[in-house]
Amino acid sequence: MLNIPLVDVIVSPRESILDRARELGMVPAVEPPTSTAYAAEVELGVFDEVSELVRALTPDDLGTVHVRAHRRGVKVWFGPAVPPKEHYEAQLLSRRYVDGTDGMAIEIGFHAEHRDLDANAAVIDRVSKSEDEWRSILGDEPEIAPFYGADNWRRVSEAWIEPDLDDPEIAFEVASRLVDYLAAIEAARRA
Repeated sequence: MLNIPLVDVIVSPRESILDRARELGMVPAVEPPTSTAYAAEVELGVFDEVSELVRALTPDDLGTVHVRAHRRGVKVWFGPAVPPKEHYEAQLLSRRYVDGTDGMAIEIGFHAEHRDLDANAAVIDRVSKSEDEWRSILGDEPEIAPFYGADNWRRVSEAWIEPDLDDPEIAFEVASRLVDYLAAIEAARRA
């Protein structure tokens, strides 16, 4: 696993891991798609790439990271081998959940998905106590809200509207932002 000290990665609140990785020459070289067949493969495989990048970029001091990629997203968590109800995700979702229009979005952030609304609210209350700290890393983009389409779940996340899944850097951009969430939220979640 790549060991990058957090202070070397997150230099300022607005500088992303992607920016720092570019400076360090770490951005993976990906050829642009040359056909629609290749583009379809990239779309199906983008979250596999995100998965590997998250494993490489996650600071070691957070503990053992578990990552599960699927066709429409990636789930990340710490602790047990089975994903807990509190985890991080980057996933495709219908834009209608975000702003009511047709299209696609990528949602990136932290989720509390307990069956019990009060349990989810307690998790978010705990995380909110450190909001000033994690916002200094994540900025104003994250919103604390019910999960898209599941009113009893809670989230601290953001949505990217109409991302270009053919962009050769999209996997790195998603992974770096997801790692920003891991680094910013995990200490508050464990408190």
